[in-house]
Amino acid sequence: MWTMDEFKKDRDKQILAFGIVFFLLAFPLYFNTTSGDVSGSTFGGMDFYEVSGDMTYVELDSGMEYVASGDTWTIDDLSTDSIDGADDMNIVGVLVTLSYGEDETSSGLSCPVAQGQAAADTISGTVMHGAYNASASGTNENPSHTVESLWFNDSMVDSILFLSESEIIEGVDADGAGLGAYSLDITVDAEAGTAPGACTRSDNGEEVSYKIELIVYDYTITSVLEPLFE
Repeated sequence: MWTMDEFKKDRDKQILAFGIVFFLLAFPLYFNTTSGDVSGSTFGGMDFYEVSGDMTYVELDSGMEYVASGDTWTIDDLSTDSIDGADDMNIVGVLVTLSYGEDETSSGLSCPVAQGQAAADTISGTVMHGAYNASASGTNENPSHTVESLWFNDSMVDSILFLSESEIIEGVDADGAGLGAYSLDITVDAEAGTAPGACTRSDNGEEVSYKIELIVYDYTITSVLEPLFE
């Protein structure tokens, strides 16, 4: 909710307020149903609401694993049961960060002079939580990539919406959808580069670090009109 000082100093809020007033004048039916008692009779009904809050990340698991080329390593014994207070969290998604380097090696008589060039390896991750699955791949030309799965309407975050309060809650509240079991698959497809002369290169896999985080959204929904009519 805005204070009068914020309203006086913030030009964007002033423009928004004038736009709202125009909307009310242009739609008398809406004006008649709200102007009499903005803070009372319209609570939960159609209104201009500002959605705000904090996004936090709670670690579910992390570690490091060597994954051979062509193999898939799976961790599937993860659950929100291991997180204190998880039942009270609005868990709206999961974020996986995969980090890796380059394990390619070279050997041979000419390697000290001309070692050649390493080939990029592909590291893929798939995070699964019930029907909410997501996959993403990266190469060790960059040190890491992320995999993210969301089950809420993130377009509503930090927005002003003309909806009912119940419609907004339906969009930003996971209603327990984030509770339960999670699993992660990591797959490596390693490639060996080339080297001139009596030098050979080999790459059997990659050492991959992973971090799995639950995305928690603590939100508030406030009427934009209420402070203007106080």
